This record gives sequence, structure tokens and C-alpha cells, in this order.
Amino acid sequence: MLIIRKFRVLLMTAVFFTQTTLPAISQKVTVQSPNKEITISLFNQQNTDAGNWYLQVYYSDRGKLIEVIPQIDLGLVRSDQDFSSCLKFQKAGKPISITEQYTALHGKKSLCFNSANEVIVTFENQNKAKLSVNIRAYNDGVAFRYEFPDNEGSFTVNDELTTYTIPAGTARWMEKWNIGNEELYTFIEDKNIQRDWSYPALFCNADTTCWYLIHEADVNRSYCGSKLSNATDSSRYKITFPDPWDNEGESQPTITLPWKSPWRVIIMGSLADIVESTLVDDVSPPSVMENTDWIKPGLVSWNYWSDNHGTKDYQVVCEFADLATAMDWPYTLLDWEWDAMGNGGNIEDAANYILSKGVKPLIWYNSGVFKWIQATPVDRMLNHENRIEEFSKLKEMGFAGVKVDFFLSEKQKMIDYYLDILDDAAQYEMMIYFHGCLVPRGWARTYPHLMTYEGVRGAEWYNNGPQFTTTAPEHNTILPFTRNVVGAMDYTPVTFTNSQFPHITSYGHELALSVVFESGFQHMADRPSGYYELSDAARTFLKEVPNTWDNTKLLDGFPGRDVIIARQKDNRWFIGGINAENSEKVKTLKFNFLPEGTRYKLTLISDGKHDKDFEIKYLVVDRSSSVLLKMLRRGGFTASLDQID
Repeated sequence: MLIIRKFRVLLMTAVFFTQTTLPAISQKVTVQSPNKEITISLFNQQNTDAGNWYLQVYYSDRGKLIEVIPQIDLGLVRSDQDFSSCLKFQKAGKPISITEQYTALHGKKSLCFNSANEVIVTFENQNKAKLSVNIRAYNDGVAFRYEFPDNEGSFTVNDELTTYTIPAGTARWMEKWNIGNEELYTFIEDKNIQRDWSYPALFCNADTTCWYLIHEADVNRSYCGSKLSNATDSSRYKITFPDPWDNEGESQPTITLPWKSPWRVIIMGSLADIVESTLVDDVSPPSVMENTDWIKPGLVSWNYWSDNHGTKDYQVVCEFADLATAMDWPYTLLDWEWDAMGNGGNIEDAANYILSKGVKPLIWYNSGVFKWIQATPVDRMLNHENRIEEFSKLKEMGFAGVKVDFFLSEKQKMIDYYLDILDDAAQYEMMIYFHGCLVPRGWARTYPHLMTYEGVRGAEWYNNGPQFTTTAPEHNTILPFTRNVVGAMDYTPVTFTNSQFPHITSYGHELALSVVFESGFQHMADRPSGYYELSDAARTFLKEVPNTWDNTKLLDGFPGRDVIIARQKDNRWFIGGINAENSEKVKTLKFNFLPEGTRYKLTLISDGKHDKDFEIKYLVVDRSSSVLLKMLRRGGFTASLDQID
């Protein structure tokens, strides 16, 4: 339901404002989600029809309307004029019901719905120039964006004033900003830590009735990526442009009218609502591609984690191709230094060998935009001519996809570069994924051949220092509620052996990451022996586990403690659960997500007597069943469910 209220006290609904205790005279527009659980309202700070404007967001907890975000400041400062402090309300457009259904080739759900109530509000500044704000309420959150409806002119956006005021007592899980988005998430229990922060940011209100995740979507060539900053005021998180020193290009974006900003997205509700949401993709533009038959997600063998220079060695490349064959994985990745390959073969020999094994090769490139990162090949993606030449050659050699690394900037110039690569790759039916990059902004819906992104502190960090050994267990249980909510995440999981620094997670924990983490290309990072030496049940599980899903359900969990996720592919379900804490846990696994009247064969692979041991059980279950299972400290489990009637 969507309600528009004019600037008249007598038109305000007394019951509604008794619940929200807001200054009714200042309210102009209220939009409710289709299920009426989420409400977003527009207010004026001066209690008039002109001045400064802000949004408030509410959530209905068992019929009681709770104020979740008391103030989201609105406004833009353009190079020619200001659209913030003296905006006069002009009109609220006709309410619109957004109803759209689309299919995702990879991700947490195959059938997705973009369903919301929308109203577009128009303001006028002192110079009679117009600014519109598009406001939407979804069953799993809210979204809003700015629009300049005028038809001509090019300008710089000097600043965006969107600022989220977070109430005292709100718990926060946030990642300190860095250009690669590879820091650890920090749990902040209402402490005044002030700095720049990466997206997405997770919050829980003081009485734990509502969780919300702040992000952005549909960042395109007309803008830059942004971050959050509470450096000025610990309770106010302002949208902030990239720093001037973040690689080449201008920090402030240049726009051409008419223009629309990225969506400002807040996913809201229970933790299950957060984890299962596709809102970032829902608000993003539909696919630009007509033929997508060549886009094939899958599992990938990867030699870099166990041998940082593995792709220089033809024999190592062949071993990982053999691993992919043995495990029924469709891909293997040739990482950096493939142009210096020796010890029995070169890149052409490697491609031929991989293809002869029934596997398709993927290949790595340096973006070339960071002059001090000279990992080779370094200069073959930088411009259109080079990309076309390279993609043409790769397609002829049988390569299926390209990994491009080291972007390390979210300026408008870099957004252009990302999208240029995607456009050119599509012409040659080449799948793409990005490393050293931004976190997802909904592009996978628009460009479905974009298979995954890094933008996460993943298993590679076992090679970068001792810190990840002790922080990984907790980190792994935060990511499903934060980074992996907003899109594919190339963590490169499921490593049983040790690289340069050791694990303290159990084998059960590592196996479960194949389900807990979602990625269109899921890189299995361990050396061949790490998989060959597994028990038959665990090895079979890794042969059969999909990496694209028809449905996703959060069964249990809390950020930093534990998480249990069930994912469906056709008639099969796969479950992964992990424990972050330093004590054993007994969990009750319930199957009430299964359909009525259907039985399933359950294969349960849980922690055994010690970290490197599995316990295997085979049971028959249905919707009414429950199973007790043990997770060791920093342990985990997996389960598969096969329909039998």
C-alpha cells in the first residue's frame, strides 16, 4: 500500500502518528511495502513546504510500528547550483505498483521478483531547477534515488549529502574502508569509532526487532562508487566519494542530464530476510543480453593458493586440470605469470591439455591501471583494441572466461573501465570476473556473464600473514549476513591443507563453505592432495554440490557466532553450517522448509572426533523431522537431501 499525504495537519491519520510519534505537520509522503511491514516517509526539517528534507524508515514488529532509521538527509550539490538547503516541494507523482519477475542465471535464487510500491517526489530549488527523488518500499527493504529531469546540460556533482543517522544502542558490523574491500568486519556495540567504511554495512536496532543492511545498486557510467563515512559525527554515516589518491581520474562524478543516481538500498527485516534478499539485483536494470546460452557457472580448480607461482609451471597446470577432471568440475584457472610458463609447455600447450581432459580453461589478466603492480600480463585489457585482440585469441584457443585483477578504485573512470570490459567480453562470449575490485552493485543482473567478484578477505589471506588464522572462523560467519548478501563472492573456499599460514577451522567447517558461500565461479583453492585424500562421502559431496541455486533459506545463525544455510537446486537441497566460536555446539537441524508429503534421503557429514575427522550418517527425513548434530569448536557440517518419493 502506498499513501500520499498533502501538507495539511487535518489530513494526517492520528493512529498512525500516535504509533510513530513524529511531527505530523512536516510529513509530505509515506510509502508502505506491499505487505505493509516496512514504511518510508518524507519530512521537512523546517516544518514547511520548503527547506531541508529527510526520510525516516519504520518496521512493523507484530503490528507495532518501530522507528528504525530516524533520519536520512537528502541533497546534492552540483557544480552550478545547490539542491539541498532550499528545496521547495512541488508534487508527489501518482503512486505506482512495481511488479516484475525475472530469471537469474546464477546467484541465491533462480526466480526473482522486483515488487514494490513507488512514488516520485519533485522539488524545486531557488533557481527553479528541479530535483526528483524516487522512493520505493519493498517487502525486504527500501530504496531511493535522485533524478534530474531536465533534458540538457553537463555538470560535476561536487557532493552528495545523503546521510544515515543511526540511533544510539544500534549494533553494527562494519568493514573499514580500503581500496580492495578486503578488510575484516568489526562488531561495534554502540562505540564511537569514526572513519570511512566499505559497503555493505549491517545494523541491528537496540531492541533487536529489526536488522538492516545499507548498500547501493545500479552504479553505472554516470556516477562513481561511494562509501560511508562517520568521520565528522559518529552517529551519522554520510555517502562519500572516492579519495583523490585512489588511482587515476576525478573523485567527483560528471553527469549529463537527464540523469539518475545509483539506488540507495536498505535491506530490512529479520536476519533471514537479509540473507535471502535479492533487492540489490531487483532494483538494477534487466539483462542487456539476448543470448545467454553460453554462460555456464561452475566450480573451478585453482593453483595459486597452494603455489603462488603455480601457473608458471606447465606440470602444475596439468595437475590442476587433472583435479578438475577427477572432481567433475568444469573449469580450471590459469592465474598470473601464465605468459612465463615453462617446464614442458606454454599457454597454448596448457589450453590444449586442459581441453583434452574435458575441462574449460579460465585465464587471469592484470587490469594494468596500477603502475606499481607489474604482475604479468599487465597491459592487455587497458583499451578496446587490446581487449578485442585478446578476447578473439582466447576464444579461438578455447578459453571460457577471464579474471581481471587490481582495479583498486571506484572512481567514475574505473566504473567505465569495468563496464567496457563487460561490453567487449560479451561480443566474444567470454565470461568475466573481477578481483582487487569493488563489491557487487547489481551488475550481475544487467551483465549475467559477470560471474563473481572478489571484494572480500578470502582464503588468499592465509598467504598474507598470520592474522587470518585466528580471525577466519568469526569472519566466515559474518560474511553470509553482509558481503555475500549483495552478490557473488569469490572467497576461494574449501581448503583442508595449509598454505603459508595454518587453519584452525575443522574439515567440517571447510567443507561447509561450499554451500555457505555463493559464487557464480566457485574456486576450490586447495592442492590436489587436499581433495584426493578426503573420505569418499566428502569427496562425493564436492563432486555433486552446485554453485547456482533455485532457492536459499537461512535456517539459523548470528553474525560472528554461527550460521546454517540451506540451498535448493532442482529437487535436491544442500545444507552448510559453520561454528565460529571456541566451544562445541549441539544444534537441532529442522527440515520444515521441505514440502509436505515428501521424504528425502539425508547424507549428513559432520565433525568427527577431531578437526580432521568426519562423521557420516544416512537417514530418511521429511518436513516434520529433526536431527541433533554436533559442531566442534570452529567446526561445521554439510548435508544433502535427495528426494525419494
